[in-house]
Amino acid sequence: MRERSGKQRSLKLSNSVYEPLWNRRYIDSVQITVAEEEGVGTRGGYYDHSGALRDMVQNHLTQVLCLVAMEPPVSFDADELRNKKVDVLRAVRRLKPEDVHQFVERGQYGPGLMGGEKKVPGYRAESGVDPHSTTETFVALKMFVDNWRWQDVPFYLRTGKRMPVHASEVCIQFRPVPHQSFPSSAIGEMEPNRLVLCIQPQEGISLRFQAKRPGSNMRLAAVETHFSYKSAFKMPEPEAYETLLLDVINGDASQFMRRDQVEEAWKIVMPILEYWDEQGHSDLPLYPAGTWGPEAAHFLVARDGRVWVEPRCANGDEEEGDPE
Repeated sequence: MRERSGKQRSLKLSNSVYEPLWNRRYIDSVQITVAEEEGVGTRGGYYDHSGALRDMVQNHLTQVLCLVAMEPPVSFDADELRNKKVDVLRAVRRLKPEDVHQFVERGQYGPGLMGGEKKVPGYRAESGVDPHSTTETFVALKMFVDNWRWQDVPFYLRTGKRMPVHASEVCIQFRPVPHQSFPSSAIGEMEPNRLVLCIQPQEGISLRFQAKRPGSNMRLAAVETHFSYKSAFKMPEPEAYETLLLDVINGDASQFMRRDQVEEAWKIVMPILEYWDEQGHSDLPLYPAGTWGPEAAHFLVARDGRVWVEPRCANGDEEEGDPE
């Protein structure tokens, strides 16, 4: 996922149309979703001592966060890139113990149906997992990057196993227009402008905006433009680990975390882990396999007047899926 998410850098660094908008003046919020359809499989013994926060948020999701929020580097030198990522991690607002329950939600998958028809066991019935396990398989967080560019822009992160689809995606939601000139009869349900960066499995970029419907009446509708790497370049993409191994051979460290990056990422998640250890796990909700996590995760964004945006390019399908 690291190599693929690196294409986010080329979007904002090589296209002047985006850079002026890439800040708190124009961006309302950012969502980062890494959803997995599969359960723990044969990794139950390891995963039961790790959980979603350690396994995914501390490394994968914080790295995607860095790629979205980092300042333009002077060059693509490995240390220069990693310096910019460290700046982002150091700017992430640290949670106080009393705030964790307002900014973080967790859950564990129970038995359910994948794709509406395939029965799968709950996490506690998986091989190698303690039948009384309190390990989280889903986590959602609201984070803030306290710097000049991103102050007060919420970054919503979520990841989980046994989700409805397999997808890694960034959704950048822009602020609404400052004044609505159209009559209410023309607007209907006005949707925010969104830029969606599809990382896996179908790499691409989508932009959602408003357009007038055909006809003499003034009515607006949400429409979308979509760019697909597969369709545009018509050549196979290397697997992520192929690229990383080639970087090792070539001595290119730009895709790898430096020690100070790792330390800063742990400083972000450790207060959450410590709070969970102190409070116990009686509040760990179960969510049915094949759903988008516990209900509390939806309230995490609903309290701010927002909703989770369903992944645009899930399971390699370029057509937009139906909402939940």
